[in-house]
Amino acid sequence: MTSALIAVTGVDYWTLADGTTHPCGYWPEEVSTPYQVFVDAGIDITIATPGGVTPTADQAGFAPEYNGDSAEEGQRIKAHLESIAALRSPEVLEDVDVASFDFIFVPGGHGPMEDLAASEFFGALLRQFVDAGKPVAAVCHGPAALLPARDDNGEWLFAGRRVTGFSNEEEHQVGFAPRAKWLLEDRLKSSGGIYSSAPEAWTEFVVVDGNLYTGQNPASSEGIARRLVLDVVERRQTVDAGAQ
Repeated sequence: MTSALIAVTGVDYWTLADGTTHPCGYWPEEVSTPYQVFVDAGIDITIATPGGVTPTADQAGFAPEYNGDSAEEGQRIKAHLESIAALRSPEVLEDVDVASFDFIFVPGGHGPMEDLAASEFFGALLRQFVDAGKPVAAVCHGPAALLPARDDNGEWLFAGRRVTGFSNEEEHQVGFAPRAKWLLEDRLKSSGGIYSSAPEAWTEFVVVDGNLYTGQNPASSEGIARRLVLDVVERRQTVDAGAQ
């Protein structure tokens, strides 16, 4: 059976440039939608956080304005997340065995900008996936978690690769760009990533470069999940068939 590791931020805040903190966490839709796509594809899912802490959903992600002006959609996502037992009792990220998983997926929210983006451990974990030829995937602010991944020379592991993530334009539109310590698009570019984004903000945009899968924004969460299913599940079926 294909198995996935969903690595979720363990913090409920994001430190801004002035030192104040913005309450956040993971973005609800970016966990809920990919999780359901993976379940429907028969993928075995493990959710893990740093230290095994119970992750916090960004409450803004349930608001109508972020769900097509639909209060019902926000409540549907909330109810779905509450039904996922693994979110209430996640595994300890530091204890996971890369050999047990076919790929890793990092949902967004501003939380990963605070913890995963600065985690040397997480960077080393991503390198294990890359070295094993396994897909690494992240959506929206999730690609911030790619930043600590380094090679033997200390260079960014994904330098020269095509990548996307939450754009400067989108960060300006939600009002955080002037207040942030750094912007994801800027960091991906300055680290050596070949960044691109959709012609129109907030529309689906997924970039695949080898075993690196990135999605720009919440609208991209279903698309990146389905692309992973298409590529990873079929690859696993081929491997399993060859072993018979």
